[in-house]
Amino acid sequence: MTDERPSRVVELEGHIIDSGMMQRCFGIVMDMGGNFDVEQFDVGRHKDAESYCRMRVFADDGDALQSILHELHQNGANLSDPVDAHLEPAPADQVVPKGFYSTTNHPTQVRYDGEWIDVDDIEMDCAVVVEDGDDPTARTKVLNAIREDDLIVTGEAGIRVHPPERPRDASGPFGFMQGGVSSERPSESLIRQVAEAIEETKRADGKVLVVTGPALIHAGAGDDLARLVREGYIDMLSAGNGFATHDIERNVYGTSLGMDVETMEHPRKGHKHHIYTISEIIRAGGIAEAVDDGMIDGGVMYECVQQEVPYVLAGSIRDDGPLPDTITDAVEAQNAIREQAHEADMVLMLSTLLHSVAVGNCLSSTTKVVCVDINPATVTQLLDRGSEQAIGMVTDIGTFVPTLADEILGEE
Repeated sequence: MTDERPSRVVELEGHIIDSGMMQRCFGIVMDMGGNFDVEQFDVGRHKDAESYCRMRVFADDGDALQSILHELHQNGANLSDPVDAHLEPAPADQVVPKGFYSTTNHPTQVRYDGEWIDVDDIEMDCAVVVEDGDDPTARTKVLNAIREDDLIVTGEAGIRVHPPERPRDASGPFGFMQGGVSSERPSESLIRQVAEAIEETKRADGKVLVVTGPALIHAGAGDDLARLVREGYIDMLSAGNGFATHDIERNVYGTSLGMDVETMEHPRKGHKHHIYTISEIIRAGGIAEAVDDGMIDGGVMYECVQQEVPYVLAGSIRDDGPLPDTITDAVEAQNAIREQAHEADMVLMLSTLLHSVAVGNCLSSTTKVVCVDINPATVTQLLDRGSEQAIGMVTDIGTFVPTLADEILGEE
């Protein structure tokens, strides 16, 4: 008996068995009340061979079918009969057409004039803008960057998404990066693998971005992160006013938020050290000026200035001061973070929930990410927000960073 319900044919290609893509797509259809018939299934029979599945998806009505297709599309299933993407001009600055396509963080292509073109600067929760011409291009734009008459992709026709695929083995320096969170993994073994991944990234002329919070300084790991910056293993730093303030306070007063990092004691008036630090940096005119004046002669921010490592200090409503280098305009800070994220080949997120999630939102799913925090909620929230490529390590940052530095640089 012929099934007369609305249906469409979708295709899955690649390592769809090992990555769990096929099982995930089957589950989506059934969980959303649909059915499917597998029309063709070709299994890759050696580790480098890809598999292929073509299936027809059925639903009770057109709206239900569209909802299922949307979820399948987000997971890498593509329509077998692609058409050109539908474009509509933006009606005004910062206004997108209704039904605009909202991106995932996976590599994406759009079909334009019968050809597939890559979407540049891919990140989640953006619009896709196509620029016409002899060599048409497509790129993501956040909503506040949309300008009137930008050609915006709407709907989901003519779009292909390519989620990263899990390798069939764990060989090579990046083999361990398959996502997931665990406090049970052998810490020293995993740190050694992270060190190898950083070294391989640098050998390939890639860029390593560190995202960190003041807890790193409180835990006594500032000197070791400074070592990594000094020796050229860190290419960019993303943090907040608090991290820079306590790093400089540590160098000037030997305290972090008023506590002596070495003795764990609270010296008299130590609670005022952070605001004294901020006032002196303001007086100097900024962090680089304070380094030039000799006020700062060590620490992470000092090494960033000395090694010309660019840093972004994104402000928040709770900042004291803030330091002159802190970007207090939220949109401007987002744009600065976004530029760093798009350049990064590997990201270390070290004990900072807000900055980790903010940077994670700007990353492609192909960017290698390691998130370390003593609080499991930080690591799981990052993955829940869509950074599924990240590996999470629930451990003390004061142990992780020194051990990582020793693995890469050797003990001093």
